[in-house]
Amino acid sequence: MTTPPPPQGQVPYPPQGGYPQQGPAPYPPQAQAPYPPQGQPPYPPQPGFPQQGGPYAPMPPQPQRKLKPKTIKNIVIVAVALVAAVGGYLASRNDADTAKVGDCMHRGSTNDSNPDLEVVDCGSSKAQYVVLAKIDGTFTSASAQISCETKAKDFQYAYMETKSSDDFLLCLKDYSK
Repeated sequence: MTTPPPPQGQVPYPPQGGYPQQGPAPYPPQAQAPYPPQGQPPYPPQPGFPQQGGPYAPMPPQPQRKLKPKTIKNIVIVAVALVAAVGGYLASRNDADTAKVGDCMHRGSTNDSNPDLEVVDCGSSKAQYVVLAKIDGTFTSASAQISCETKAKDFQYAYMETKSSDDFLLCLKDYSK
């Protein structure tokens, strides 16, 4: 297939090097819109929008979000539970079940059936006993006495604690500074 020759007076490609083109211009010039006079906005003002260059309207105040009573109740319950858990942890971390051989102990109550022993610093004025041995297992009064005699010859007191699966025996003697 061949291409037909160009019509008379037209050049198939634009001229290079500034030669004048024969025939009509390939694109007619576009008319430009006149610029608006100085001091007037280029577009008419739109309702609800501030004028260009004018002050903006302030943002309306946002309504404050109020907490519902149910939310406040839940926050209080969580806070009380958290305080109770932390308090329980702090109160129990010095209990007899955390005692190791060589730790000093303080008797918190005068009740012989529940002496409420807690671990204290040996340099403290509260230190009353020293742990000579700690033996895991379930004991009776007689077996506790025998167990402490075999583990610590110079013991003076045997303290048994029975919890669900963490039964143990402490062999103690008076602490002398």
